[in-house]
Amino acid sequence: MHRLRSTFLPIQIVLLCWWAAFYPGLFSRDSVLYLSHTLAGPWISDHSVLYDSVLWVSVQTTGDLGAVTLLQTTAMALTLTFLARALIALGAPRRPTNAVAVLLPFLPPFGAFAVALWKDVPFTICAMAIAGVCARMAADRSLTAGRLTALFTLFVLLGLFRANGFLVVAVAVAALMLVVTVMRVRLALLGTAAAAIPLLLSNLIFPVFGIQAPSRTYVYHTAFGDLAAAFSLRPDLFDNRDRAMLATVAPLRRWERGGTCHTINPLIWRGDFSWPQADAHATELLTLWQRTLLKEPGLVIGTRLCRGAIAWQLWADDAETGGDTYRFSRRPNADTYIGPDQVPDYAGRELFTLRPLNEGLHTAASWWLDVTLNKAVDWLLWRGALWSYLSYLAVALAAWSLRNRYTLGVAAIVLGQQLAILANISAQDFRYMAPPIFIGIMLMPLLISSLRRRT
Repeated sequence: MHRLRSTFLPIQIVLLCWWAAFYPGLFSRDSVLYLSHTLAGPWISDHSVLYDSVLWVSVQTTGDLGAVTLLQTTAMALTLTFLARALIALGAPRRPTNAVAVLLPFLPPFGAFAVALWKDVPFTICAMAIAGVCARMAADRSLTAGRLTALFTLFVLLGLFRANGFLVVAVAVAALMLVVTVMRVRLALLGTAAAAIPLLLSNLIFPVFGIQAPSRTYVYHTAFGDLAAAFSLRPDLFDNRDRAMLATVAPLRRWERGGTCHTINPLIWRGDFSWPQADAHATELLTLWQRTLLKEPGLVIGTRLCRGAIAWQLWADDAETGGDTYRFSRRPNADTYIGPDQVPDYAGRELFTLRPLNEGLHTAASWWLDVTLNKAVDWLLWRGALWSYLSYLAVALAAWSLRNRYTLGVAAIVLGQQLAILANISAQDFRYMAPPIFIGIMLMPLLISSLRRRT
């Protein structure tokens, strides 16, 4: 009870202030689309059926969305407290670790993010919980059946909250198998099942209940972005037949203008790009992508590295189209997300309107958020690359100083997130690398104590 009062309660109070300041929650076009799935249809599993359902339940039971973000604040507070206690059990200094946990929610990347109506929030909660379970495992130097079950459950949830969750799971499980000395076969089997379950649900089970599988364009949009980048940089790679096929989907000038390597948004989210035509020609587009990959692998790999810069590059490419770091939209309502080539209007979308419960808190929170949006601190507060590298350093030094190889497993989820985003992502959104930021910050007391222990 004392631990809850000293850690959880202060965290929860701070997060409640963020909740009151931005009630019912910060949102983007994706948020508006989530709710349209269940209230207007068609329901498509292109985002998260589970999170769509949570929003629907909130609207049906309370008539609003604030219950979702309130629940998120409590889940974030509990998970952060759990992670702090797990790291202390592993050997992190108690007072500094608790202090970092209590101070972290004051930072907008954590506090404002906790009250955003994004599926990335519960995904991040699960990732932080995985780091906590691995820290407990390292503290006991053992993988028990109970912890294996917890990891399996959290891995499944990762896949249910984000479409690329199975990639994160695959890398994290592979990393953990190099660390643990027992139950490796069980870990591999459960990890494989956890990665497969969300895919099976999306493609086989959900359609039975009228929930459509994602369109082929949504599934392969990053490959289409690779083609646009190749067409912009090396138009000589495309013959007349290729160009004719591309033109059935979008004017060639769209393929050229959409050829920025940092984001696919200028390609697929423009009115002259036809999603139905892209779906119809998806096989031909993928064949062209494969041919481009084989002919000019460096071009495609370079595009992926550029688009995945949010995962590995410390600084944003602000001068390039789509190269800056996206944080929050902060629009007062959903009006600008509604219309042709956007989200069709539907009854209930007016819930996406900022209605602060306290104007003083809203003014203060908005000012503090604006301060942290300064480009000078973007690399430190809003990009996960630095914190990923510091996480690896922290667990490596701790494993060395404690003579405990299991400590390396704490960063397995960070590695999974970083490599999955590096391999396949659509834009430079901070939320994609939120877990490494929070886990990395929480590992700093352990890093410092490990350095002192070895000197």
